[in-house]
Amino acid sequence: MPPTLASVAALPQLGLRSLTGPLPDTAVVWVAVSELEDPTPFLEGGELLLTTGMRLTPAGAAGYVSRLVGRGVAGLGFAVGVIHDTVPGELLAAARDQGLVLLEVPRPTPFIAVGKAVSRMLAAEWYEDVTRAFRAQRELTRAALTGRDALVARLARLLGGWALLLDPAGGVLHAAPASAARRAGALTPELTRLRRAPGARGGEPPAARSTEPMAARSTEPMAARSTGAPSASVALSLPGEHIAVQRIGLGERPRGFLAVGTDAPLPHVAHTIVGAAVALLTLQSEAPRTGRDLRASLAALLLGRPADGPAVPRGPVRVLACAGGAAVLDVLESDPAAGRGLALPLDGYVAVVVPDEASGTVESLLAGTGPIGVSDPAAADLPAALRQAGDALAAATRSGRDVVRHSELPGQGVLGLLDPRPARAFADALLAPLRAEDLVGTVRAYIAANGQGEAAARALGVHRHTLRSRMRRAAEILGRDPDDPAVRVELWIALAVMSNDESSIRHRGDSQSSAP
Repeated sequence: MPPTLASVAALPQLGLRSLTGPLPDTAVVWVAVSELEDPTPFLEGGELLLTTGMRLTPAGAAGYVSRLVGRGVAGLGFAVGVIHDTVPGELLAAARDQGLVLLEVPRPTPFIAVGKAVSRMLAAEWYEDVTRAFRAQRELTRAALTGRDALVARLARLLGGWALLLDPAGGVLHAAPASAARRAGALTPELTRLRRAPGARGGEPPAARSTEPMAARSTEPMAARSTGAPSASVALSLPGEHIAVQRIGLGERPRGFLAVGTDAPLPHVAHTIVGAAVALLTLQSEAPRTGRDLRASLAALLLGRPADGPAVPRGPVRVLACAGGAAVLDVLESDPAAGRGLALPLDGYVAVVVPDEASGTVESLLAGTGPIGVSDPAAADLPAALRQAGDALAAATRSGRDVVRHSELPGQGVLGLLDPRPARAFADALLAPLRAEDLVGTVRAYIAANGQGEAAARALGVHRHTLRSRMRRAAEILGRDPDDPAVRVELWIALAVMSNDESSIRHRGDSQSSAP
């Protein structure tokens, strides 16, 4: 509420004194200064008017006060010691007769000091309203995470009244307190009016159709309306109770209604709080619509008809292996551009299936969440694409790069040239002696490090002398030098074959060995 005459007059630095008795709790919306005989054309009502009485005459005092009372000013502040040493008796008598609050402003108090004081009080009140609305919105949001019943209960407490959530037919879904449910029947006529979208054909606005004499109705927009969406409320003033009914939903047909009731008319901040509740309820009511495609896709997959799922990507897709964890899921859920992707948390990373043409966009959105590995385009063999993405992610993690595509990995296509059975027999024969001495991991790290002992030792977590000793033993077992490029190629091929199952051989791009 704005500051009152009593609170303004109580400021000791102003020294204001009431000449018309105890001060009422009349709100002061602004301070105006005027020496006109009739300042009312320049007032809106609710002002504390300040004057020195420069043009005031004893004969005109009664008419002056009458005009101010008719305009609805909050009160009159008369400065003494400027034009008049005291407040004229005629003015004081007229103020007492007509019920106008008259304050004496002492000579040391400039009018601007009164204006600044009221301005500060108004600013403090505005800040308090904003803070209260912000806190209330946070409380409502937190309650909405629990459920609509918790949100309705929290709203009723915030307003100090009751709240009803009704379904589209007017049935009670949630009531806070429970006794508020009995008010639902009386709201039926208002729901009928609100079911018609505002601005639709059919005549006058809902308020004009009311014929019941017991209620004063108005149709007005509530706070937090969705732009362009049909949204209106009906306000009812009943004896000792004020009710507001708001439709929920964005479409032409409401998805429900929210009704609130309080003993006093809702102030502006309360309308903001109700609007926040309506927005949260609308989001909840519209959420099932956003999940239709995903449910249809799941149903299609369960029925063995994935092509019928509208959310299943059409045409070639890529699999992205993302190391960002929950941050990846948050980005995908918050940006509509990523809505066509299907995400699945796996052990250590999140796999995201996206249409080939959307891959670049999704990669950009996920940049910064962690390393990303991207498969080659795939039409049907998604398991192979998942392996490709995993290999690329491992390479991105090792190299410290943000994104690595499978096509960028070295050695692509080699396994595709091999016959699976001879290739596996070759790999088994070459690696069997090393496997017997538990040296396969050492040789793998040495090959992956391109023969650099320091890097291979770090990858294995051993001292470089230990690595050198192991590699000498491997050379003895193999009967050949691992530093010979030809020998190293053979070992790399053998390791790559053993790192892929038989179905992967002859598939382009699956020629990666495991990470050291």
